[in-house]
Amino acid sequence: MLLSSSQGDRKGCAALSYPRRGMHGEVVEDLGRRILGGDPDAGGTLDPTALARHYGVSHTVMREALKTLAAKGLVDARPKRGTFVRPRAEWSMLDPDVLRWRFTQRGDEGMLRDLAEVRAVVEPAGARLAAQRRTDEDLEILEAALARMAGTVADPVAHTEADIAFHRALLAAARNEVLDCLQVVIAAALYARDRLVHAGGERTGFAATHRAVLDAVRRADPDAAESAMRDLLAQAGKDEAAL
Repeated sequence: MLLSSSQGDRKGCAALSYPRRGMHGEVVEDLGRRILGGDPDAGGTLDPTALARHYGVSHTVMREALKTLAAKGLVDARPKRGTFVRPRAEWSMLDPDVLRWRFTQRGDEGMLRDLAEVRAVVEPAGARLAAQRRTDEDLEILEAALARMAGTVADPVAHTEADIAFHRALLAAARNEVLDCLQVVIAAALYARDRLVHAGGERTGFAATHRAVLDAVRRADPDAAESAMRDLLAQAGKDEAAL
């Protein structure tokens, strides 16, 4: 899975990660997906003993898994009430795992729209700042990511990884720590749309739109960089609408 709780985290931005391997990781992954899918219902009570029996793990493993999910805003425990699923409005929607689990729910049709709207707000501004603040090293990283994108068109997984690397590098070049933390959301958006676009056929115009952004950033032209990013996002929207 491309979008993880540890991949690409920036210092100060990282959400609570957990080991993917082993029983603890398996329990967190499965129960997290179930909660995002509405099983059990928000507000529903969880029985840690029954869950430990269901997953075939010790009470210690189950307790630690619930602590991890609690840190993501999905569950809580109160005296007399016990352990329960928190209301959806209280979930940590920017947590990388919550984003990923939300995307896997087939019925969550609003996710792509929400993520596209966030990209429209964040990325043009990020491109403008990157054009003003980028270093030679930033340009090399962006160029390498674009080259990987061009060389992996036939490999959806590798192509998406390169696409995400390009957009993350662009936000990093903006030199804004708060903006940089939003790379988790951008990665989720790209992972979600690239999976759908690749499933629906060949992408159109990706090389030209990304190259235009990079060239504007290289020229240190903030207006052109912002405009090029808006064009890139508009093309992305057309690709999604054609599915």
